[in-house]
Amino acid sequence: MWLVYAFSGPVLWAVSTHIDKYLVDRYFHDSDTAVLIVFTALLGVVALPVIWAFAPTVAALPALSIAVMTVSGILYMGAMLFYLRAIQTEEASVVAPLFQASTLFTYLLGWLFLDETLGWTQGGGVIAVIMGALVLSLGPHFRPGGFKTALVLQMLAATFVLALSSVVFKIFTVRDEFWSTTFWNFVGEGLFGAAILAIPRYRRQFLMLFRKHPGPVIGVNAANELINLGGGLGVRYASLMAPVAVVSAISSSTTFFVFAFGIALTLFFPRLGHEDLSARNLIRKGVGGLLIMAGVALISA
Repeated sequence: MWLVYAFSGPVLWAVSTHIDKYLVDRYFHDSDTAVLIVFTALLGVVALPVIWAFAPTVAALPALSIAVMTVSGILYMGAMLFYLRAIQTEEASVVAPLFQASTLFTYLLGWLFLDETLGWTQGGGVIAVIMGALVLSLGPHFRPGGFKTALVLQMLAATFVLALSSVVFKIFTVRDEFWSTTFWNFVGEGLFGAAILAIPRYRRQFLMLFRKHPGPVIGVNAANELINLGGGLGVRYASLMAPVAVVSAISSSTTFFVFAFGIALTLFFPRLGHEDLSARNLIRKGVGGLLIMAGVALISA
């Protein structure tokens, strides 16, 4: 059964990626994606009293642990902001593989600050991830002039900040249970959202969208957060029953499921999502995605 839980993560995360793309295209096409982050932060704040009711020990943690988890939530929201700006202009099946580069940065930061070693296998994985990212970033016609610099910079920023969040946990040896971590992460996300609302133009966009589409935006976003949470819980549970390296390698298959769901949406539900299905583009995405998946698997070995 652990295999079912392990694959629930990449499947649900792939669904979440397409929901992000749908939200951005449908409701935030002409707005800054920072406003979507505010809606995400709002949902986290609403969940705080519920978590507190079921796990009141969240307040009994050491001050340093609380601070580290809160900062991690802030960093996570920063990473999501770069990610959403990338997905605003690019197909989900291109952005999702690049998001896997967070594994690369996690290992590099661990090597720099935690004295973790990288063997030849991990080194090969790093090269494979870089090559896959280059293939995906060259554009559908493989022209050097078509290199998507903005996309690469946005996703490098997103994955670096996400990796930094993970390494912060390791540095301070935070090993608290799931709901305590979630609670203080949500506090950090709420602080990030409050900071965005403090900027007048973002506040105006948020209020306008809230008045115009409150139900769809909040409802779809809430469902998306639950889907993400379900994926995380599934992978966490699988890690208790199988080697972490194996579960981590399976998690890298998110790229494949994003790709498969993108094709299905384009063929059967084009109003919900669209991917370029030309032969040249499919080959580019397939090669780039496979290189990154293989690289992540090698790094996690």
